[in-house]
Amino acid sequence: MACCTLFIAMELFISPRHHHPFDPQDGTIPSNHLHNFEHSSMALSFLIFATFTIVLDRFSTSTIVENELSHLLAAIAFAQQYLLIHFHSRDHVGIEGQYHYLLQILIMICFVTTLMGIGFPMSFLVSFVRSVCIIFQGLWLMFMGLMLYTPGYEPKGCFMKLKEGQYVVRCNDEKAIHRAVALVNLQFSWFLIGVPIFAVSFYLIMATCYGEKVEYVSLMKEEHHLEDGLKNFNVES
Repeated sequence: MACCTLFIAMELFISPRHHHPFDPQDGTIPSNHLHNFEHSSMALSFLIFATFTIVLDRFSTSTIVENELSHLLAAIAFAQQYLLIHFHSRDHVGIEGQYHYLLQILIMICFVTTLMGIGFPMSFLVSFVRSVCIIFQGLWLMFMGLMLYTPGYEPKGCFMKLKEGQYVVRCNDEKAIHRAVALVNLQFSWFLIGVPIFAVSFYLIMATCYGEKVEYVSLMKEEHHLEDGLKNFNVES
């Protein structure tokens, strides 16, 4: 929740030159700040999901209803993320478009597995795939930021160009574009190899350490039980 709030503040109030995303003359949204609203809207949907999940965890009397509603809110957040990435205000050409296209695949997998979590709440595989895909998505987003917005990391034959107040990667010719897109596909395939290796290895380590003894308990309810235990201890003392 704190990360989402900070991200929204960065996009709307800290990063813009005037510390707000609106045109200072007429109050409209300038074209070079559309992406700020798109990014903050994604973060807002996940903030809403996190907030209501905590509220449901605290006050819901039905575990089934809590599970279904929280998964539904998460699915809505992923759906909004997919739509905003798919219809992003930035152009989807060349290397940047390929990065976004592959990102959409990860978002769609997260969306589908989240919906499947409503019908199969006890499925380990559904939860595992969703968790791994969320990790994959986070790593891919960070990698995109490194490769697209850090000077010196452009593929051979490509360069950074300032366009409408935003830096974009452009290539000299079709040959350079095809090479850059092929490199993006290779990078994604390497992530596709590395992330499952890490996830399965981590699972095996945790299974070796804890086996099947782990029981999942609501954080809010656990805190409530701890508070009750402390009160009883004080009374007995």
